[in-house]
Amino acid sequence: MDEKGVIKFDCKWKETKPFPESEIELLNNWRNKLYGLGLIGVYPNGIGFGNVSVRIVKSNNFFVSGSATGKVPKTDGSHYAKVTGWDFAGNMLACEGPVKASSESLTHAAIYEADAAVNGIIHVHHKALWERMMGKFPTTSKKVEHGTPEMAAEVMRLMLSGKTREVRFIVMGGHEEGVLTFGNTIGDAGEVLLHYFGQL
Repeated sequence: MDEKGVIKFDCKWKETKPFPESEIELLNNWRNKLYGLGLIGVYPNGIGFGNVSVRIVKSNNFFVSGSATGKVPKTDGSHYAKVTGWDFAGNMLACEGPVKASSESLTHAAIYEADAAVNGIIHVHHKALWERMMGKFPTTSKKVEHGTPEMAAEVMRLMLSGKTREVRFIVMGGHEEGVLTFGNTIGDAGEVLLHYFGQL
């Protein structure tokens, strides 16, 4: 688990002041709720896990929780980044904010690019949920690592399937404990996750 949370893409980061609470309030509320449930957090080795994002209205840009923020009990505008561009083939992501974008940001970008109706994405870690959904729900190849162009391509492949859009749930086969949910809003993504989490 020592590689979880490590940024594997070329991150072109422009440091800025923290974002106003009004811009990230709903996203932040969901992030802190998921932290309280143990679905976002930090492993004993100090590596954080889990991230959330929302599309910025009428654009392909999105707010995403920052790299290495999983350990923060209560986040605010200083713990988010705005993703402003990406290149899957070049393994590059551009962002701005007080922190660098999450290591899973290319995966979020792939979902937003694949479906214009998606405006919120949640990525959490939970071993029992991951094991229960493996193969039963859309699942990425076990050979593909998280935070890579290959993972983005796998997610894009799954997003082209009607079933994936219907269930709004993706299991990351090669990323132990990792699952993704998405929806028209961050609230929709959260409801999907809590529905299946509540069945454990």
